[in-house]
Amino acid sequence: MNTPATKISRQRFLSGLLLSLTALVVSSGCSSTGSMARGWQPDPGFESLFNGKDLTGWQYKGGDTFDGKAASTDNRFTVTDGIMTAHDRDRRTQPIRQLWTIRTFPNDFILKLEFRAGVNADSGIFVRSTQLQCRDYLIAGPYKNLKLYKPQDWNQIEIVVHGQTAHCTCNGELLEDAMKIAVNGGIGLEADRGPTMDYRHIEIKELATAK
Repeated sequence: MNTPATKISRQRFLSGLLLSLTALVVSSGCSSTGSMARGWQPDPGFESLFNGKDLTGWQYKGGDTFDGKAASTDNRFTVTDGIMTAHDRDRRTQPIRQLWTIRTFPNDFILKLEFRAGVNADSGIFVRSTQLQCRDYLIAGPYKNLKLYKPQDWNQIEIVVHGQTAHCTCNGELLEDAMKIAVNGGIGLEADRGPTMDYRHIEIKELATAK
């Protein structure tokens, strides 16, 4: 017998069930995103330079190292769910910041990473000593004619180093054919202007010793 009280109880039950299912779906989605970020593995023969959890292995030159820390001392670089983010600065009071690997790489190598640029974002990838501009290219340049660049989405940079030159591509398109670099040095990322620049999946494969 469907009394008014029975109908109200049934409606409350269904409402509660719907809320529970919604929470489960949201929770599963968040868990999946986190698992994907943590589950990424370097390509065969490569090793990761970024563990996806914190800034272990990275430093400000002449200053702090950030092993076990999810943010630099000034919060210009932070790590969240597998992504390293370079943040904007107050141009009146804050300098451009460069985050470097503690390790240096005197041998030939292949460096690969993915980046996602905010609108008009300006960052950079340092190869030993030389900066490759890493930006929202179609707006900020300098490579405004790229056909495969994906604005505000993930793009892959690949840098192949032989001796003192680096061949650099974005999604397979040429950026620099023979960029001049130093004999030895680390890998650096720059925090210049924002809104933000995200990096992930930073991996390197060392090759034979440069001749």
